[in-house]
Amino acid sequence: ADYLDNGNNKMAIQQADKLLKKHKDLHCAKVLKAIGLQRTGKQDEAYALAQEVAALEPTDDNSLQALTILYREMHRPELVTKLYEAAVKKVPNSEEYHSHLFMAYARVGEYKKMQQAGMALYKIVPKNPYYFWSVMSLIMQSISAQDENLSKTMFLPLAERMVEKMVKEDKIEAEAEVELYYMILERLEKYKEALDVVRGKLGEKLTSELQSRENKCMAMYKKLHRWPECNALARRLLLKNSDDWQFYITYFDSVFQLIDESWTPPAEEEHSLEGEVHCSIEQAVNFIEERITEESKSSRPLRGPYLAKLELIRRLRHRGCNDEYKLGDPEELMFQYFKKFGDKPCCFTDLKVFVDLLPPSQYTKFVRQLLDVIPLAAAAENEVALPGDIKALQQHLCVVQLSRLLGIYHAMEKKQKLAVVRELMLRYRHGLEFGKSCLKTELQFSDYYCLLAVHLLLDLWLEGEEAAVWQCLALLEEGLSHSPSSAQFKLLLIRIYCRLGAFEPVSELYSSLDAKHIQHDTIGYLLTRYAGSLGHYAAASQSCNFALRFFHSNQKDTSEYIIQAYKYGAFEKIPEFIAFRNRLNSSLHFAQVRTERMLLDLLLEANISTSLEESIKSMSLSPEEDDIPWKDLRDNRDLTVLFSWDPKDRDISEEHRKLSLEEETLWLRIRSLTLRLVSGLPTLGHTIQPKNSEKTAENGVSSKIDTIRALLQQLEAAVDSGKKFLEQKIQYPVLGPPPTRMAGFFSNGSCQCQTSLFYLVSDIYDLDTNGLEDSAEIQERIGNSFKSLVERLTDLFNKCKGDLIEVRDGTLKTHPNLLENLVFFVETISIALWVSSYCDSVLRPFKSNLQKKKKKKKESSVAMPPVFTHFLDYVTELQTLTSNVIDHIKGLEIILTALKLEDLSLKDTLLLQEEKKFTKTVQGKVQSSYHHSVQEIGELLKKRLDTIKKLKI
Repeated sequence: ADYLDNGNNKMAIQQADKLLKKHKDLHCAKVLKAIGLQRTGKQDEAYALAQEVAALEPTDDNSLQALTILYREMHRPELVTKLYEAAVKKVPNSEEYHSHLFMAYARVGEYKKMQQAGMALYKIVPKNPYYFWSVMSLIMQSISAQDENLSKTMFLPLAERMVEKMVKEDKIEAEAEVELYYMILERLEKYKEALDVVRGKLGEKLTSELQSRENKCMAMYKKLHRWPECNALARRLLLKNSDDWQFYITYFDSVFQLIDESWTPPAEEEHSLEGEVHCSIEQAVNFIEERITEESKSSRPLRGPYLAKLELIRRLRHRGCNDEYKLGDPEELMFQYFKKFGDKPCCFTDLKVFVDLLPPSQYTKFVRQLLDVIPLAAAAENEVALPGDIKALQQHLCVVQLSRLLGIYHAMEKKQKLAVVRELMLRYRHGLEFGKSCLKTELQFSDYYCLLAVHLLLDLWLEGEEAAVWQCLALLEEGLSHSPSSAQFKLLLIRIYCRLGAFEPVSELYSSLDAKHIQHDTIGYLLTRYAGSLGHYAAASQSCNFALRFFHSNQKDTSEYIIQAYKYGAFEKIPEFIAFRNRLNSSLHFAQVRTERMLLDLLLEANISTSLEESIKSMSLSPEEDDIPWKDLRDNRDLTVLFSWDPKDRDISEEHRKLSLEEETLWLRIRSLTLRLVSGLPTLGHTIQPKNSEKTAENGVSSKIDTIRALLQQLEAAVDSGKKFLEQKIQYPVLGPPPTRMAGFFSNGSCQCQTSLFYLVSDIYDLDTNGLEDSAEIQERIGNSFKSLVERLTDLFNKCKGDLIEVRDGTLKTHPNLLENLVFFVETISIALWVSSYCDSVLRPFKSNLQKKKKKKKESSVAMPPVFTHFLDYVTELQTLTSNVIDHIKGLEIILTALKLEDLSLKDTLLLQEEKKFTKTVQGKVQSSYHHSVQEIGELLKKRLDTIKKLKI
């Protein structure tokens, strides 16, 4: 066992063998040997050994524990349940084995059996937790039941009765048990009863979370529409803590609900269960004013009351009755708020919510008013006035962010914008003085100046100013050198490099972000969208692996979380974990990465290092199966991960999200169908039965070619939907979701090529079933397909021609679309070769039969059917075309190597020495990345060329 712990698996196997020589039947040694075998990649031997031991139904703890570890490593948790089922039969009174059995069921989600195991445990050892494990398993049955009715009429009422029994017998001990009771009542929509539980004696046990009882009461009052109670409770909690924002929202909601219902307090008795109720705007206004007066006496400044006043103004305006309640002018209130909190980074995000209360005509005046109260000092007459300390810097930063948000920068001319960029960078570099003592992991105080300057330059770049993008990258790299752990600098660099078609610097940036756990799903798209499409195949494999490793381990990890939740009685977390697991399993990004990863593996290996058939088998792919949950796809991407200070009309909207999800799903459908069509090629292998044989009728499954034809129709439909979608010509914001590769796929002709290749498969299959004699028409059709394919592929190649990086007017311009086209070309030619090797497998037997006939008849000339010549010409032309592309790529490599960036007279002499240094760095990175892409594409094409040469019949 020590050897296994230290990772020395071979020694572990040897030691186990020694032991087994002496003691032939030592179960535990056999299992430890199996673990060693499993870890050295001998899965089958390990499994056989384990099953030997399991068949003897061991009951010693060591063997059981060891087998559990082994099965877990084999990802076969269902075998653990069998193991403990047997153990429990033999040792029926063991609390330990029963609880292991319960947890084994929990790992595989067998809720009914969990319920039984929980009750069996409770019978042996009457401990409360075991009883409630059983109750929780009923709730899980109700959650997982497909039939809503069943869960409301059977599972939940049963769970409720079980808890009520404990309540009646006064056996409720722990907070978790009360939580569970509340959860059942809430799911049964018995809100009144739930409220009574929380407010009653049982509710006193709810102590672990702050305000746990109050929050639960509030939730039930809302469900029951008991607005007087909502209002009184919120009011009471705000008196305790006037900085708790959620209660202001509830307070306002309930006040206006009561006004709309014309509710009046009863004359004699209490207003409500929770005390006094406010049911008029006057009371609300006074209440907020009192909170502000109170705040002025408090020892530390609180933001809540001031923001609540702005919130109230906004709601009153919405109702069209603001002016009657002299609450003050929002502009003045925001100005006062800035004076009080302007030196806090949160000041901008607080005010951002309320800027729509300002009339646009007042924007510039408002910003000037704020600037006037910031203590800035200029060294000389015409110089920029700079802050003297961090407080003033924060205040100034807040104003700059507001200026961007109010669209003041957007309205400027190019010259003004450049002047602002200069000023912002000057302020950024000046601000670095305040952060000299910052640690490497801390951010500089003035980072946002640099980011805002980059945003302005991005505006200029999108307006056609080519040099601006290089300045963006240079400033970001400079910013990153001072704040090496700034995620914002890294993310923005990743986006811009990718837009320029340079993937090489991105890998390093992304790995330095150190994305953890769920982030592989939320921001992983930044990486996986571009790696493969820019020709960095090795990096693409790696980035897919990162993501897939996370998704696959999620399955295992979630089971562990659920088990811990049972152990510690955190029952309300269990449904959350299950929902989390489901959300990840139906993640759009997961489906995309799975599909792209398999296509990529085929591209890099099929018919190069292994045959297409072997590759597909090792991925256990089959054309009939579709494992993507199309109906439930969840878009978990975080599209707002990049800071943006844009006004609402320029920012990413709900509409953009919807469209992006639609586009991603359409593209995923096209890719997934392509993958399934390719995986169908080996199934057409050369085992053709005569037309009406029993083979086709077997199991009622139609023949393989029908599957392929059906998929082909689906592909056509998906392509049509994709084209329709692109007709909308959607433009996402520059920092919004990146568009898919769909537009390029259609416009460069890859799509037409790939579809016609699959149609060709269908024709060749017909030729195979009909034979050569009476198939002149099919042969001609195949011949024409070959011809048009070569033309289409040549067209596609022509769309890849041109300089990838060119120097124009002293600045660099990159053409990432040419790179993307080249990548599509490689993929399309690979599919063409897989289809060709299928043709080859069909035509070879025909040819050898013809040669046999020739020998028999001793004639020198048996007429060769035209299809052979067509195929030979086609293969020869493919070979020539591929050689031409390889030569073209060599040419690109030479040009890229010869491109002397030093000679780029960085003619903008305004650039500081520092900026020149960074500009050179980024241009070097882009050049090197393109060079790398072209090399990888060239290497892959050379391997494909070797495959073509083998295709001569």
